[in-house]
Amino acid sequence: MIKPLKTLLAGATLLFSLLLGNYALAQSSPDASKVAAPVASATVAAAAETSTDNPYGLGALWAQGDAVAKGTLLILVLMSMGSWYVIFTKLAEQSKMQKFARDTQTNFWASGSVRQAADALDAASPFRFIAEKGLEGASKHVGLLGTVDFNTWVTMSIQRAMGTVQSRMQDGLAVLATVGSTAPFVGLFGTVWGIYHALVKIGMSGQASIDKVAGPVGEALIMTAIGLAVAVPAVLGYNWLVRRNKAVMEEVNAFGSDLHAVLLASAKN
Repeated sequence: MIKPLKTLLAGATLLFSLLLGNYALAQSSPDASKVAAPVASATVAAAAETSTDNPYGLGALWAQGDAVAKGTLLILVLMSMGSWYVIFTKLAEQSKMQKFARDTQTNFWASGSVRQAADALDAASPFRFIAEKGLEGASKHVGLLGTVDFNTWVTMSIQRAMGTVQSRMQDGLAVLATVGSTAPFVGLFGTVWGIYHALVKIGMSGQASIDKVAGPVGEALIMTAIGLAVAVPAVLGYNWLVRRNKAVMEEVNAFGSDLHAVLLASAKN
């Protein structure tokens, strides 16, 4: 009888202890949440501040880079400036060529002679240059040159002039082609050099954790991104300007053919 009674009392004591512990935990949980809330907010604020102040950006790359890294970055900047300069200057030049073509179509063929028509054109017009070369070829068909057929000689004179105009229109396009083809490799060189130095620093420090690896490698990859940012506009600008050059050269070739026919007809008369 005494033994079961002791067992019952022990069970009641254990149940009471469990209930008391649950009550104490319930009472203390609001205070714990109040204490945890400032800690969580402080952690979020610190993370936001860390993400805002990026120590691995372009400024850090310039500040921490050596002479080779800075030289590579300056080369990419110069290549970008050169390509944009060529794009804008060639665009302005092609716009002037189109204006000269419209003026030639409007005024040239209404003149009484080729000489008068050429003098009426702008001195900087390539169409005036072609007309003068055609007239010069027709007037110099004497001596040894007289043994060449007049038609062939005039054709050669006009074609030489048109070739000169085409060569002038292609000036600067080689710069865009060079930048578009080499800028990614220049950026890749900067990336390889940066990764090499990053690995050297990691090896010297003896730590290969993600925070030690991600920063230097990320800075090195910026060079590749800059190289692509320089190359893409150069390639697009090159293709665009070549297409516009073809449109202008169609006008030049048509003018040369018409001029050739007029000079032959004038010689027969």
